[in-house]
Parts: sequence; C-alpha cells; structure tokens
Amino acid sequence: MQANRRRFLWASGAAVWGAAVAARSARAKSAAESVTLGIIGCGNQGGGLTKKFKGTPHVNIACVCDIDEARREENRTTAEAPQAVEDLRRILDDKSIDAVVIATPDHWHTPAAILAMEAGKHVYLEKPCCQTFHEGNLLRAAAQRTGRILQHGTQFRSDPVALAVIAALRSGVIGDVLMSKAWNVQRRDSIGHEQPSAAPPGVNYDLWVGPAEFIPYQANRFHYKWRWWFNFGSGDMGNDGIHELDLARWGLGVESLPTNVSGVGGKYFFDDDQEFPDTMNVAFEYLDDAAVKKPRTLLYEQRLWSTNYPYNVDSGVEFYGTQGKLFVSKRGKLEVLGERNVRKELAVKQVASSTHYEDFADSIRNNHTPRADVETAVRTAALSHLGNIAVRLGRSLKVDVQKGHVINDAEADKMLSRRYRSDHWAVPREVS
Repeated sequence: MQANRRRFLWASGAAVWGAAVAARSARAKSAAESVTLGIIGCGNQGGGLTKKFKGTPHVNIACVCDIDEARREENRTTAEAPQAVEDLRRILDDKSIDAVVIATPDHWHTPAAILAMEAGKHVYLEKPCCQTFHEGNLLRAAAQRTGRILQHGTQFRSDPVALAVIAALRSGVIGDVLMSKAWNVQRRDSIGHEQPSAAPPGVNYDLWVGPAEFIPYQANRFHYKWRWWFNFGSGDMGNDGIHELDLARWGLGVESLPTNVSGVGGKYFFDDDQEFPDTMNVAFEYLDDAAVKKPRTLLYEQRLWSTNYPYNVDSGVEFYGTQGKLFVSKRGKLEVLGERNVRKELAVKQVASSTHYEDFADSIRNNHTPRADVETAVRTAALSHLGNIAVRLGRSLKVDVQKGHVINDAEADKMLSRRYRSDHWAVPREVS
C-alpha cells in the first residue's frame, strides 16, 4: 500500500465525526440501563482500572482477559467477574458486553480498540491511544466509521482543578497564553541487560506479541518493562509524559498538529537495554492553528534520573501569558501570578463533576461525547510520536498540518507508521 494512501487528512475529522455521532444516537443505551464491561489487560494499570470501574455506578464487569494466567485469575477475583479468558476475541464475540477497557501494552492499543469498535463495543483506551501517528489515523477512522464512543485514559480531563484552570485560562486570567511548558521528572529504575529465554509458565507469549513484529521473549521487555522498547512501547513521553503534554496542549488552546518540532536528548544516564531516551527537551511550534490567532509554543522536558523537581513535583505544566503565569500539577498544586509576579487567587469550585470512569459510562448511557474523546486522544498522542522521532533522528521536523506528514524528510515520514507481523489477524487496516 502506497504511503499517500495511508495518510488521512488531519482536518477531515470533524465532518465525518458529526455523522458518526448521529449514527451513535440511534444505538445509545437507555439511561436506566447499566453498562456491561470487559477488561482487556490485567497488569498494573488494568488492575487499577478494574477497581475504578467496579466502583462506578451503572457498570457491571462481566469478563476479564489477559495472556498471563496468574494475572487474569487475580483480576477476576478483584472484579468478581464470572469469566476470565486468555484471548480478547472471546470478549469481542460476546454480544452481551457493551464496552471494553483496554489496558494492554501500547502495541495492542489501536489494534484491540479497532477490533472492539468493529465488534460494536465502546472503548475506554489507555494512553497513548496509538503507538504510531498512522495508527492514530486508523483509530479515528474506526470511531467515525462505527459510531462507537472512545474515552482516552488521560484522567486529568475530568479533574475539577484542571477544569477550573482551563476555564480561567480561557477567561484571560493571565492574558493571551502564548507558551506552555510540561515536565516529566522522576528517577526510573534500570531495566538491566538480559538475553532471550523461555516465557514463564502460564503465559501465552505469542498472543502477547500479537500484531507487532515477533521477537523472542526477554524478561526486561515483558511486564511493565516493555515501555522502553520500540517494538512494544512509546517511551516515557508516551507513558507518563503524555498526561502533561495533554494538559499543556489543552491549556494552550491549539487543535492542529504543530508546524515545527525540534528536540535533543538521548540515554544520558542508564546503561541498560532500553531503547528510548532517558533525557529529552522538545519544542513544538504552532504557526498555522485555526483555533488561535497567534503562534504558540509548547515545551516538554524529561529527566528520568533526577529527583530535583520544579515546584517540588515530578510532573506539572506552566502556562505563560501576556499578563502572567499559571502553574498546575496533577499532584494538586496550583499557583497563579500576574505581571511582575504578583500573586493572584484562583478559586477552584468543587463542582458536581463525574469521574473519568463515570463520564465514560454516562457517555454510553446518555449519548454524549466523553471528555477525552478520540479526536482529543489522537491530537495529544501525536505529540509524543513526533517528539520521539525528532529526538531519535536528532533533527527538526517540518509538518504538513493538513495532510499529516513530515515535509522533505522521507526517513522521518516513514517513522510515522510501523511494521507489523505478516498476516496477523489483528493488524489494523484501512477500510475504504
């Protein structure tokens, strides 16, 4: 398939999305009904989401799924679910299941989500929603085609502090916001050096690899540690960093792709097998965004070897406006400064706001767009993909914001997509 056929027009989403919402309306569940849920992926995040959704009104967990027998049985006990299965297709074939939670490794996110939507399921999808830029286009197209609801696991979109901050920024509390800065600073553990070996008993490793290119089992690229490998993960920019990127983009008010992306970094600290950088500084410049009137810049800083945090928090975002500065962190810290650093008060009203999980269930039951819908998810995930590419190649990227490709850089443009295992049943494909 030719590269130009693989590209979707970035700007074409809104019109088709409206048609999909209309189609979805006819299939909305009654507000009196509960949502029957399947959990796909029972690791750390999947286990946490199981607890969250178990405590969410109008949700019934019917089945859990994992390729690791011990994990799925443990999660079935937590969920008090009647079923635990190894193969996600068992959940997708179950007509009684309305929606799925996908908390797999990154390389399964888009393939599993597309299969689920095509099977008629709504999807709560962990971040990043896609492992590559091209997968984001496929994911958006599937949501538009099927009319299914997708909620992205960027939970700060439902946080009362975040909602108050965004409202304040939109009201001009610090003037016209021209720049935001996000950081992800923490001390990660080394994943060490390992060699391929046999997979542990009770693990279906072939099913775990799924549509990704097959490489042998290795202990430091399996549970949790897969995040630091190109074949399975997205590095920490797509892991923890994506939460801050999402907030920084949201507050900046931009909706398009960035026009220019530049970054520096690499493995400055760790001597181990991980492939992604432990140090990154990336700048995204928005020169052609229809949602804002002036150019904007978003900065991202990552240090995975440090405990010297800005504002004494490992993650946060600063917004710089023409009349002040605002700092906020998902750790609950907030500061607003006017010009000349004069402190300002920002009242955070404890509005009757549903949780991210309640919002997903309510979107299904009452047919409304979730707070972190597929468009929001894809636009934010694109930043992690472009940033990783710029740092990996060590050069700046110019982006065609309408067609969604890198200009005059064939190597970078090729990295917007990935290779899959030949003829695997879960490889995501375009549907004309």
